Amino acid sequence: MEQFVVSARKYRPQTFKDVVGQQAITNTLVNAIENNHLAQALLFTGPRGVGKTTCARILARKINQVGYDDPTEDFAFNVFELDAASNNSVEDIRNLIDQVRIPPQTGQYKVYIIDEVHMLSSAAFNAFLKTLEEPPKHAIFILATTEKHKIIPTILSRCQIFDFKRITVQDAKEHLMEVAKSQNITFEEDALQIIAQKADGAMRDALSIFDRVVSYCGNHLTYKDVAENLNVLDYDTYLKVTDSMIVNDLPQLLLGFDDILARGFDPHHFVMGLSSHFRNLMVCRNPQTLELLQVSDEVKEQFKIQAQKLSQAQLIEAIEIANTCDLNYRTSQNQRLLIELCLMQLGSITHPETEKKKVNFS
Repeated sequence: MEQFVVSARKYRPQTFKDVVGQQAITNTLVNAIENNHLAQALLFTGPRGVGKTTCARILARKINQVGYDDPTEDFAFNVFELDAASNNSVEDIRNLIDQVRIPPQTGQYKVYIIDEVHMLSSAAFNAFLKTLEEPPKHAIFILATTEKHKIIPTILSRCQIFDFKRITVQDAKEHLMEVAKSQNITFEEDALQIIAQKADGAMRDALSIFDRVVSYCGNHLTYKDVAENLNVLDYDTYLKVTDSMIVNDLPQLLLGFDDILARGFDPHHFVMGLSSHFRNLMVCRNPQTLELLQVSDEVKEQFKIQAQKLSQAQLIEAIEIANTCDLNYRTSQNQRLLIELCLMQLGSITHPETEKKKVNFS
């Protein structure tokens, strides 16, 4: 039986062109190499899973390649990786400094990648300062961290800093589509959309979630199955809740919420999703803002139809009610009652008597 390789490793980018969502940084690094304008100390900072270590490895390989980009030649003897989380003492840094003095046997540079550099002790940072400021001509340091604020200013001032951004939902979804096609997996676009949103800007997390849902769904990913596996409330739930709200069906609103609880969903997630749903309906009212809604055309049409049943004022009020419930949820002593009250208030927005009172008041 062939050993399974997780997608995050299997599809790890081998060239800068393959890196997802960091085009500004990859272009800068490529130009710096081509124009011989690369700093000897670089700091890659940003959230987890966005390509910091990957870009460091690609850079380490590329600067030793003369005029070509061959993914099979990795110059492994020239690249040294140190995990600062487990090698954070002064002694570890001194051993590193001793190695730095020795020139490379092949290629032009020796590259030192120090991951999670913020974990170094204060004494280790200070021992590293002089070498970082004046390294030998053959040495290049690439530091990577998720917490730049923990690095002392004297280190920061000696590095060229690259801030990696979170991967956008659209970029993550497009990359997942390519991965799925390469594995002959069919999918609904909305299914990959959920995975991209759930990953929260981290491509590695998106690929890990993708592996998990493929194990559950098999070779066809449907929106319903992925939502069930990831324990996400799908848009159908919120469309039904809003339909009950539009016709002032308070009993159905309360029964619907009870069913959501019975299915094991977090009530706070339901409330947050409700706010987002009303925001999406507001977005659908205007053709100019319609592109802000990142769902398939079929779902977009459902949102547009429902959005026309509510006025702009009603949607703003609904957003305020749901948002207030969200803000008060943590401090409430009776959280279920708080959400039920929120649903009853939402159900009253379109009631004829409520509308009449508003007219009289104005």
